[in-house]
Amino acid sequence: MAQARLGFWFRLAVAVLKPLSTAVSRREWLHLERLPAEGGIVVAPNHISYYDPIVVSRVLWDAGRAPRFLAKASIFDVPFVGRVLRGADQIPVYRQSAEAATAMRDAVAAVRRGEAVVVYPEGTLTRDPALWPMTGKTGAARIALATGCPVIPLAHWGAQQILPPYAKRVHIGVFHRKTIRALVGEPVDLSDLADREPTVEVLRIATDRITAALTAGVAELRGERPPVSPVDRHRTGLPETGDAGVRYDPDVAG
Repeated sequence: MAQARLGFWFRLAVAVLKPLSTAVSRREWLHLERLPAEGGIVVAPNHISYYDPIVVSRVLWDAGRAPRFLAKASIFDVPFVGRVLRGADQIPVYRQSAEAATAMRDAVAAVRRGEAVVVYPEGTLTRDPALWPMTGKTGAARIALATGCPVIPLAHWGAQQILPPYAKRVHIGVFHRKTIRALVGEPVDLSDLADREPTVEVLRIATDRITAALTAGVAELRGERPPVSPVDRHRTGLPETGDAGVRYDPDVAG
């Protein structure tokens, strides 16, 4: 890890968030060795809680990689939080705007510089009531095919016990800390698509492979079978962003 290049704001975030994650949870990380020690990569996690970016950050940091997140632009407008994110070189995503292509350009550039860029394939918190991964957006596939970098699925489970989707109350037990587990998957094989034009069909094939690999990792962590078909928000009429009514009881979480 190139510590000297991280800068003040990144180091501040680590100084605050690492002790926080240690205090509120136990951690079980599986197969960290699958994360390349250097070189540009796309890390593709599932999204089950507003707490899970801290989980993903901790996994990458413990593996020796500094995460660069694609995150919705509105978070960058939050006082102080936005200053930290910008200072730590995180990448704002301007959804449904003329600036939407900027995030893709910046993400591709970051990968080519050798960064570990985190892209949530679902683009938002899952709308699956059981918190399985939904069908993915094509961002991770676009970056991977544009750069030739590996896509590493990062499945995790347990963050929803600390902060359920859209909940207003954090569940923290000082003497009974929740256990969060994460599983780093093997790189998703996109080699047969590398020389093809990134058409809608090609991007969908690549995205479906990423989603399938991520879902398999989540299933392994949960010890359960995933749905035959992932939730597709476009076919169900679920909103693109915001509270979709997903509720999850952390007291009965797996």
